[in-house]
Amino acid sequence: MSTAITEPRDNAPINTAMRPISPNKAGLVLGSLTGASHLLWSALVLVGWGQSVIDFIFWIHFIKPVYLIEPFNAGVALILVITTAVIGYGIGLLAGALWNRIHAQDRVGE
Repeated sequence: MSTAITEPRDNAPINTAMRPISPNKAGLVLGSLTGASHLLWSALVLVGWGQSVIDFIFWIHFIKPVYLIEPFNAGVALILVITTAVIGYGIGLLAGALWNRIHAQDRVGE
């Protein structure tokens, strides 16, 4: 029979300190997510659904759609995906480093 996670095992104190994360992995995860989401957007534009999707997104936010989606351009799509992936990586990297710095005092004396 297992004990609940919140109960100490063998009367040992529970370690509630936050663990450090890899800033590089955080950057790769966020960069991958942002790049993939913009790859999906590029695919929607390629198949001709971009205008309908953006009109719907604006409509559900009570915004009158005024933007027109241009025809698909593979070069522009590549720039979009790479740029957003790089920016996502940078934000994830900074967030991971900040996480580790903020929670460093939790690990003092471990």
